[in-house]
Amino acid sequence: MKFIDLGLDPRILDGIDSMGYEHATPVQEQVMVPILEGRDIIAAAQTGTGKTAAFLLPLLHRLITAPHQATDINAMIIVPTRELAIQIAESIEGLSYFTDVSAIAVYGGGDGNSFAIEKKALNSGVDIVVCTPGRMLAHLNMGYVKLKGLKYLVLDEADRMLDMGFNDDINKIITYLPKERQNLLFSATMPTKMRALARNLLVNPVEINIAISKASENITQKAFIVFDTQKDAIIKDMLGSKRFKKVVVFCSKKQNVKKLTTDLKLAKLSVAEVHSDLDQKEREQALQDFRNEKISIIVATDILSRGIDIDDIDLVINYDVPNDGEDYIHRIGRTARAASLGTAFTLVGQKEQSKFAQIEELLGAPVLKGVVPAEFGETPIYNPKKGISVKRKFFKRKS
Repeated sequence: MKFIDLGLDPRILDGIDSMGYEHATPVQEQVMVPILEGRDIIAAAQTGTGKTAAFLLPLLHRLITAPHQATDINAMIIVPTRELAIQIAESIEGLSYFTDVSAIAVYGGGDGNSFAIEKKALNSGVDIVVCTPGRMLAHLNMGYVKLKGLKYLVLDEADRMLDMGFNDDINKIITYLPKERQNLLFSATMPTKMRALARNLLVNPVEINIAISKASENITQKAFIVFDTQKDAIIKDMLGSKRFKKVVVFCSKKQNVKKLTTDLKLAKLSVAEVHSDLDQKEREQALQDFRNEKISIIVATDILSRGIDIDDIDLVINYDVPNDGEDYIHRIGRTARAASLGTAFTLVGQKEQSKFAQIEELLGAPVLKGVVPAEFGETPIYNPKKGISVKRKFFKRKS
């Protein structure tokens, strides 16, 4: 389906055209019509399916075609992280370029000046607020946020917010909102606590499920069964080949991010790190350098597994096996976006074998096991049920 077939305002279509889009993704096709009709939505869609535009486009259309007060906040989008708030705000800026829709991202970690700018917008009125729960509550508690005209509430990456402990914050924010509003809930997974939130929030919702917990078929997945002491040398070998132009390496701990980044820099590789010890400005600069190809490798914690809006990442490496299958899906979903092809490598240490086996169970099939070149020494056999170390024979590297 083409966007022009959805009956969107011409100004919205101009914004879509300027960003180079023409056809809607499956989630956009299914979600946009009921949103335009004013229905509540609960949608489960994996990362990279285009769900941000799926709710932004009809939201923008309704804002510019229906009466609303310019001195009020008309729509609120609640997200789990600063990075996602910034990404969505940037998407709004692009899609609404030919309209007079105003928007602001409200998130913690800035200085007093950024808080003052947020306060002014929340007090004087803005069409769309994209916010993290804690920061929005800080403003709400001061009593100046104008919400009486709010018509639209969006919870994006709702499962992530619940996992991060924001359930009480979200429920508190909802008590400040007008009862008559349209509610849109987007989540990658639908655990029991998500269903409970949906029951309290949504009114006769349209339920949409698209590709939950499944990796894109455009991603070539491969796992390397190794000893932990071999991981650094193997990653340097992978990255030193220059086969891949843009690479994201995920670590489960920020200490591993820092150490690996230092090792890769010593190996003369072009690399930057992203983790919670860096301030927002430093993280944004690293991502901007990555987009502009000033650096080719980002080493990051799971803070980057969602909310990085870069479509041409061609390799994701899991330095550590993720804690669960959903995190694995989100990590490798950073590649093969926008219908492109991508590659995902996972280094599976001895103690991580059973964890990776659970991920394979979620995927519904075993991940192809790659051959570690002989010069890195003996490696374990993949034997997750017994969890014991078994040596394997050497294999020569193919020329």
